Amino acid sequence: MPPSDVRKSAASGGVQSLERAFGLLEQMADAGGETGLSELAASSGLPLPTIHRLMRTLVACGYVRQQANRRYALGPRLIRLGESAARPLATWARPHLARLVAETGETANMALLDGDAVVYVAQVPSRHSMRMFTEVGRRVLPHSTGVGKALLAGLPDGEVRSLLRRTGMPAATERTITTPDAFLAALRTVRENGYGVDDNEQEIGVRCVAVRIPDSPTAAAISVSGPAGRLTDAVTEKIVPLLQDVAVDLSAALAGVDAEG
Repeated sequence: MPPSDVRKSAASGGVQSLERAFGLLEQMADAGGETGLSELAASSGLPLPTIHRLMRTLVACGYVRQQANRRYALGPRLIRLGESAARPLATWARPHLARLVAETGETANMALLDGDAVVYVAQVPSRHSMRMFTEVGRRVLPHSTGVGKALLAGLPDGEVRSLLRRTGMPAATERTITTPDAFLAALRTVRENGYGVDDNEQEIGVRCVAVRIPDSPTAAAISVSGPAGRLTDAVTEKIVPLLQDVAVDLSAALAGVDAEG
C-alpha cells in the first residue's frame, strides 16, 4: 500500500491493520503470488517491522506461507475464499452471457486474471451441436487465449514481460505466440482495436473474441468462442460492438452490487 493510501486509510475510519494486510496480499498477487519482505516494503512504503508483524499473522492464519528460501507465497486458504467469491460473480454474469449467446449463437465466457493464469468463472454454452466448451474453473495461461490477451492488454509491458518469464509461454498449438516481443506486438493491436482474438492458438479449429470488462473490481473479461469456420473475420466485426456493449452493462451491474455491499 503506497504511503498516500496509508494516510487515506487512517482517515477513512477503517481498521488500519486490516487494510494494510489486505494491501500486502494484493501486492503479492500483483507480483505473481510470491515475494520477499524487502520488495513489499519498497512497494508499500510500510516499515519492515510492520510488514513482518502483519505477515506473521497472515502466515498463522494460513493466508500466506513462508517458503524454505524465506520468501512469502500466497497460502491455500485463499483458494477457498476465491472459489466462494467466484460463485456469485458467475450468477451476476450469466444473464449478460446469455444475451451474447442469444445474439451470436456462440458460447459466451467470463474469465478472471488470477495470478499468472486465466480462470474461467462463468459460461453459457451455444445451442449448436458443434460448439466450444470450456469447464468453469479451468485455468489456462493467458498468452494463448483471447481473454488472456484482453486482460494483459490492460497491464504495462514490463509487468507482462515479467509474467511471461514466469509462465515460459509454452505452445498449446502451432499457432500459439511463444516469444515476448511477438506477444507484446499482439497486445498493441489489442489496445488499438479494443478486443483480443485467439485464432487457433489454444485449440486448433476454435476461435475466440474477447474484451476486458471496464472498471471491474478485479481484472475480468468476457468472450465469444466457436468453430473458426463460423467465427470468421466478418462475423467478428459484428460481434465486437456487442461484446463491448455487454461488457459495459456487466461493469455497471458489478458496480451496483459493489455499491450495495
